Parts: sequence; C-alpha cells; structure tokens
Amino acid sequence: MPQRRHLIASAIVVLLLALLPLAGSRYAVDLTTEVLIYVLFALSLNVIIGFTGNISFGHAAYFAIGGYACAILLTTYGWPLALALPAAVVLAGLVAAVVGYFCVRLTRIYFAMLTLAFAMLVWGVAFKWKEVTGGDDGFTGIKMPEMISHHVGYFYFTLVMVSLGVAALWVICHSAFGLTLVAVRENSVRAGFIGVDTRHMRWAAFTVAGTFGGLAGALFGMYHRGMYIENAFWTESAQVLIMVLLGGIHSFVGPIIGAAVLYLLQTFTNQYTPYWPTVLGLILLVIVMVLPDGLIGLVRRVKARGGRS
Repeated sequence: MPQRRHLIASAIVVLLLALLPLAGSRYAVDLTTEVLIYVLFALSLNVIIGFTGNISFGHAAYFAIGGYACAILLTTYGWPLALALPAAVVLAGLVAAVVGYFCVRLTRIYFAMLTLAFAMLVWGVAFKWKEVTGGDDGFTGIKMPEMISHHVGYFYFTLVMVSLGVAALWVICHSAFGLTLVAVRENSVRAGFIGVDTRHMRWAAFTVAGTFGGLAGALFGMYHRGMYIENAFWTESAQVLIMVLLGGIHSFVGPIIGAAVLYLLQTFTNQYTPYWPTVLGLILLVIVMVLPDGLIGLVRRVKARGGRS
C-alpha cells in the first residue's frame, strides 16, 4: 500500500510538471528544467552516500564526463542524439567502474580523497585538452535536434529522461541489491559473515552512481548548449554533496528535496547578493549543527512529537 501511494504521488507530480509550460512563464520552465537535472545528479550521488556510507568529493567527474562526451559526439562527430546520449552515459559508467574498483579498496577517508583526486584529474584534462574540450573557454555551440531545440521541447525531454532515471534508481534502491547495500552500510563485517561480497556491492553502487551522474551531466550540457571546466571542479561536487546532506541521506526523497531547495535558494540569493559561497557555507554549518538527518529527518521528528502529543 505505501508503494502504491508513492507511485500515485509521483505520477501526480510528473503530471503537474508536464502542465507547467501552459502557465506561459519561460523563466519557470527553464528553472524547473535545471532543478530536474540536479535532482537526478543528487540522487545518483546518494547511491554512494546513503547506501554505502562512503563520502564522494568527486562526483562532478562523472557529471562532466557525461556532459563533455555527449556534447563532443553530437557536435564534433555529428552523432544522432539517440546514439550520443546512451554512449555518453555508458562512458561515464565505465569510467566510474574503473575508478570505483580502486576506491572501494580504501577506507572511508582515503576513499573520499581518491574520488576528489580523480575529479581534479578530469578537471585538468578538460582544462588542458583545448583541441577537444575547448579548455577554459568551454565546449559551446552544442548541436541539438530540432525537436528539443526549443526550451519547452527540451523541458519535456528532460522531464521524461529524469523521470525514467528516478524510476530506475528507485527500483535499484528498493530491490534486493539496495537492501543488501543497506546491510553492508550498517554492518559490513556481519554482512560479510553471511556471504555478502561487500567490496563487490560497493563497487556496483559506485558504478550505478557514476552512470546516472553521467546522464545528469549530459542533460545539463545540452540544456546550457555547452560544458565548462567548472562543471568538473570540486565546487560542483561540494554543491551536490550539500544537496544530498540537506535533504537527508537515509531517504530516497531526501536528495530530491535537497536539490530543489538548494538550487532555488541559490538562484534567488544570486539575484540579491554575490556572496552565495558564504551562504552555502552557512547552510553546511546548519546541517552539521542542527539538521544532521537533513530536512527529511526534521519532518520525521516533528511528526513524532505531534504523534506523542
């Protein structure tokens, strides 16, 4: 029954979003498009954080790989979108599988540092390989199919792709695989005793996260008609990490809420002050000091107190 309610609620949300362009506000459509992309990006990272207990400081690497690969295949090589997008996503997943193979052999702090090191490597390649990536000028002028070249068409395309991505992640996280990951997160020693290959499970989770992070990056690049080295920088990884922490890592819905709240807050804050990094730091302090379980945890505590009263 709860799953049925979740399915109905999700369908209603998607339907309401599909009606958004009828309101006639391009600003709202564009803003929602980018929020949807970051929702998928945050959910992909939470496969690592929420389901394995590890922290990744370099998830922007797969975001950038997916974005650059899709942009290059579409524009430089003239591939159709039906081939370029899957190829970019697969490439991000394969790179994540290679990097994850080494990361999962390390303890948590070294795991985090290796993810950061790889992200900086990707940033360095994007910066130096100007002939391919455009370097610090970025890779711009991405060729888009006519059907989705208009902002409304691309909004619907993003809505479909993100909905499919979220649905796939929901199935993965609530499958036997996802439940086993939770067992590994809670007590890896005990999980190993009952026959779970904990290293293999974490490796698979890392690969899944990188794959969907690559999809988010590809959607981002097409939306902006360009990819830039900033998309691979550690600040991009930090921002999506804070999105996940803000929403709550032990809930599937948490990163969705965190991504939407933080991105909207950033958008409106930037209209009035150039000090968004300072605001972001304050948000991180609040999470650590007041909201260790995120906004979802806060809602649950309020409900629990209401039930007792």
